[in-house]
Parts: sequence; structure tokens; C-alpha cells
Amino acid sequence: MTSSATRSRTTPTPGRPRLTEPRRRGTTGREEILDAAAELFVRHGYSGTSTRMIAEAVGIRQASMYHYFKNKDDILATLLDSTVLASLDRARTLLTADGPALDRLLDLTRFDTQQLVDAEWNLGSLYLLPEVADDRYADFRSARIELADCYETLAIAAIGNADDPRRLLPFRLVESVIMVRSDEERRELADRTAAEFVDTIIEAISAILK
Repeated sequence: MTSSATRSRTTPTPGRPRLTEPRRRGTTGREEILDAAAELFVRHGYSGTSTRMIAEAVGIRQASMYHYFKNKDDILATLLDSTVLASLDRARTLLTADGPALDRLLDLTRFDTQQLVDAEWNLGSLYLLPEVADDRYADFRSARIELADCYETLAIAAIGNADDPRRLLPFRLVESVIMVRSDEERRELADRTAAEFVDTIIEAISAILK
């Protein structure tokens, strides 16, 4: 995900020849590694996923991964960043844009919720990994806090009262789609899908803040 806030973690170089034909989503070796790691982290957790498992899922030698990423931490940090940086860029723009605060908040809500829903894997669930509390992911946590602050600022402007507790709800409602996706993956939503909740979340925020 391209973003002005993105920090360059590594300088990608051409990888070694792969062992098999491409088997993951992505147009580059880096993207294929991220796709495989995303699936494995979501399914098995961070500690339950090894770099060997990621390499085998891509169909490359384990050593070839280090042409793209320094280590497993680097891969997780990149995936975490991909869930927040584009939304943060959008939020920064909307904070200073013209128009009613509620309309701008709902614009951010749709963009951010759609990002979480449309991702191939439920990357928002990675927020709950215990490893994310480590200092090595401080940049991600700072970006997420800033995004939450943008939501709160727009909500306050829409409500007109900085002490109203409703100011905290929009960001939390958006992130509720992460759990909805988890329920969907466990087939606990019957015939419903997480994508159906995007409009519902927007409507709920609009109703709550009016």
C-alpha cells in the first residue's frame, strides 16, 4: 500500500530463482511473500508461523525471503502498516477539507471499513497478537493512535461537544468489522458477509452523532 507515511523497511533486490511457478497472489516476489505470511499469521498466529512455512507457501527457498525482508518481524510490521497508513493519509486530508464534519467522518468511515473488508486476509485480527505490544511495532501503534484521534476530532466537530462520550464510538465501530470478518470465516454469520456491514456501520455512526 503506497503512503506518504510509509517508512522504507528494506531495499528490495531481485530474489533468487523460485522453486516452482508462482502460487500466491501478487505481481512481485515481495507481494507473494506478504500474501503467504498474511494467511499464515491469521491462521496460526505469529509465533506459530516460521519463515520456512512462509517460504514453502510461496514456493521459494527460505534464504530467498531475505532479499525482500530482513526477518519475520519486518514482514509483520509491513502487514500491520498496510492496514492503517492509507486510512491515515485519508484522515489527514479530511481533517482540513471543506464540508460538514459528519460528512467527512462518514467518508473516512467508508474508506477505512472498506479497506478492512476488502483485504484478502483479515489483517485487522493481527492487532490482537501479543507481539504487537513490543517496541518493534511502535510505529504501527502510533499510526493507529493517530488515526483514532482523527476519528475523534471529526466526531467532536460533528457533535459540537468535546466531552461527549459518543466521540469515541466511530473508530470502535469501524474496527468491529474485524470481529465480524472472524465470525464470517468461522461460518457463524449464516448467509451474511462482513461486506454487508459497511453500510450498516456508516448508518449507525450517522444516527449516533446526529
